[in-house]
Amino acid sequence: MALDQSFVGRSYPPTDPYEVGREKIREFAEAVGDPNPVYTDPEAAKALGYADVIAPPTFVFAITFKAAGQVVRDPQLGLDYSRVVHGDQKFAYTRPVRAGDRLTVTSTIDAIKSLAGNDILDVRGEVHDEAGEHVVTAVTKLVARAAEEG
Repeated sequence: MALDQSFVGRSYPPTDPYEVGREKIREFAEAVGDPNPVYTDPEAAKALGYADVIAPPTFVFAITFKAAGQVVRDPQLGLDYSRVVHGDQKFAYTRPVRAGDRLTVTSTIDAIKSLAGNDILDVRGEVHDEAGEHVVTAVTKLVARAAEEG
């Protein structure tokens, strides 16, 4: 069953603030195999003009995907999450994520399409810092695979 097009444009409440920790950034950089010292060494970050370490570009996925859970769990939308696969991810940064940031995410459904029985959902996560300044926009494409026949 195709998802309801009237959900396009629907926004969900901002998440509680997520405090970005230096250790979380280090762990993430190690997990993705990125040895750039700007992610682990405050002095290297300061040498490039940052107040503290910054996060790798994909770090923010963890908090934006969690925020998209509000969309996924919306019973009125009717998305069958057991059939969902991650289709694509895009980020548009205003500035890097920094250790010490307290970030909130507001999720909005940007598009709903049906293709070959699959539902394709684009969820935009607008990430702002404690001062309300924009940090990054993340767009997550989710694909709910069509139910198998029979």
